[in-house]
Amino acid sequence: MSGEPDALAVVNQLKDLAADPLNRRAIVEDKGCLSGLILFFDHPNPQVVYSALLAVRYLAECRANREKMKDELGMMLSLQNVMQKGTSPGETKLLASEIYEILQNSSSTEAEQAEAAASCRRKAQFFLGSTNKRAKTVVLQIDGLDDSARRSLCEEALLKIKGVISFTFQMAVKRCVVRIRSDLKAEALGTAIASTKVMKAHQVVKGEDGSEVLHFILLPVMSCLRLSSKLRVMQFHMLRVNPAIPAPSEDLLIFPSSHDHS
Repeated sequence: MSGEPDALAVVNQLKDLAADPLNRRAIVEDKGCLSGLILFFDHPNPQVVYSALLAVRYLAECRANREKMKDELGMMLSLQNVMQKGTSPGETKLLASEIYEILQNSSSTEAEQAEAAASCRRKAQFFLGSTNKRAKTVVLQIDGLDDSARRSLCEEALLKIKGVISFTFQMAVKRCVVRIRSDLKAEALGTAIASTKVMKAHQVVKGEDGSEVLHFILLPVMSCLRLSSKLRVMQFHMLRVNPAIPAPSEDLLIFPSSHDHS
């Protein structure tokens, strides 16, 4: 039992590094990182397994990585074992299945490799889904996300938004990481969550010094501010957040990236 917190800390660190598109090529090229993640697939702690899978899912977003990942010793067999293991949680099996499909369908043509290498070098914060449609990730801090009932309300609100691809809840810190189409604005997410009447969302972004900053999004205000009925005001209040937030456990709901949720 004493080894579990250390294993979880290690795999969470790798997951956080893999979440940055600029790190993905280097992690796969490293001789120890990828093989280490595969070993975590068989860890007795479900959280460790899930975090390891999520890290590999991030790495697979870079098309140039996929052939090497597919050929890595034990990768495909370990993913199959997770999918077939009776004790694996449902969301863990879904994530393993998605990774397996992505790697199984990978191609090594020179044209695709060149395109992937250029995509992984871009600094824009987005994912490349299996349809090659650009997406982006929005991190929301949600006031009122206190229990499973509130989470269900939040899920229902997000599912109604056209352009939401997937979302991850981090209940320990009241956050939701939402993957959306590049043409969908974060304000739409805030509006949906505010429609629950019991929650409101703040967008979490990185400041210039690397610390986290909350964009406190107020919904359009009209009559209460005695403005013209045609004028809509969006106000943002900047709040500093302690960057030393402990790595949370995550509950993931994934929709197939081959199509957007309508």
